[in-house]
This record gives sequence, structure tokens and C-alpha cells, in this order.
Amino acid sequence: MTAAGSAQERLLVVDDDPRIRQMLTRYFEGEGYAVTAVADGVAMRDELARQDFSALFLDLVLPGGEDGLSLARTVRSQSDIPILMLTGRDDVVDKVVGLEVGADDYIAKPFHLREVLARLRSILRRRQPQQAPVVEAPPASEAHPPLRFDGWVLDVDRRKLVCPKGEEIILTTGEFDMLVVLVRNAGRVMSRERLMDLTRNRNLEAFDRTIDAQVARLRRKIEADSADPQFIKSVRGVGYIFTGRVT
Repeated sequence: MTAAGSAQERLLVVDDDPRIRQMLTRYFEGEGYAVTAVADGVAMRDELARQDFSALFLDLVLPGGEDGLSLARTVRSQSDIPILMLTGRDDVVDKVVGLEVGADDYIAKPFHLREVLARLRSILRRRQPQQAPVVEAPPASEAHPPLRFDGWVLDVDRRKLVCPKGEEIILTTGEFDMLVVLVRNAGRVMSRERLMDLTRNRNLEAFDRTIDAQVARLRRKIEADSADPQFIKSVRGVGYIFTGRVT
């Protein structure tokens, strides 16, 4: 086993092409991950119900009447597992829709396995709580105090968002990173290009609708009325500004 993967990092591959399933299984097992590969949404649901996974590779086009986008939407409504969409269509609209339903990344076929590994590692690394050195670091509350705005608590170290009612709000990796950047820059107009620079650790093109899709999903989770947002406001022709009172 390599240092990259661990026994706790199990991947689920959903693709109707047996060659793709075999290729990804062999490669990621060689990198130290445990891999389960299935051909359709029915088998995917069975595996997700049976065990936990660290990430899901999901083909866009699948047999049986369910495509990857509908399956991603279902998975995201029940879990925050990272979803990496696989597709033979390198289309901007597909990418935007994939991000809108909650995918964390979008990978076009044919792909280089090392690039796929790098994207997976980036997403898994960003999901890990930040840990300070054991001996020299001050208490976490002093080193990285939570960010608070209007009753909300954004704990960057633990990667948790708690609403004023005390309930944890589940965010995807991309949504959490976007919110952290906006909150840390409260009162400052952030262009879409700047938001992409500060939030991406992956090779996604910095087109405007990618950012818009992330913001739209965030608004649905933190705004009382996503159609009339009070925290994340649009700045026409530029980008977005976070207007909550941050402490």
C-alpha cells in the first residue's frame, strides 16, 4: 500500500464500460485504495447502502433509464460523499449541470489516470480537518477561531457549518470552500475569476456559470429566501459580495 491511500479510503466506481471499471480498479488499488466497481444505478444504491465510501466516480451516461446526473442528485440529497463525474462529452452545459446537482468535479474521457488521482487526492485532502502540530501549536480555539455571522458558526478547522438553530448544515467540499472565501472577505466584492482562483485546487475551467452554480447551491442552504439573498449578494457584471456581520 502506498502513502496516498489507506484502508479507510474506499472508492465506488459506477460505469457501464467494463474496461473503464477494470482500469480504474487496477490503478487505484495499486495506489492503496479499496475499490468497488459496478455497472449501473441499481448496483450503486446497493453498495452505498451496504458500506461507506470516501468518494464516488459516476459515469454521466448509464443504462437502465437513469443517467449520472439524476443519480448524482439522488446521492447528494442523502450524503455529502465527494462525487467525480466521468463523461465522454466535454460539454460546458454538462459541467454546469453536474456542478449544480452537487458534483465536486467533472472529468472528461479519455483521461490520464495520474490527473484523476491528483483530483481525487485534492478533494479528499480538502475534506480533512486541519490539524496543528501536537507540541507547539496553541489550542485550536486560539489558532483558528470559528467564523460567526448572524447566528451562524463556520468552523474552518472541523469543516462544519452550524445554523442559528444549532443544526449542522451539510455542505459539499466546493460549497464549504466557497463559503469560507466569501466569509473571510466579507464586505469585499469578489469577481468570479478571483473566487475560482481562491477555491479551486482542481483543473476546472474558470467559466462564470461554474461559480454561479456553486453560489446558487449555497444560497439554497443558508438563505431564508434564496431568491432574495441577505448574505451572498450579486454585484452585476462583477461577481458576489458577502454582507453578513462576521465576527
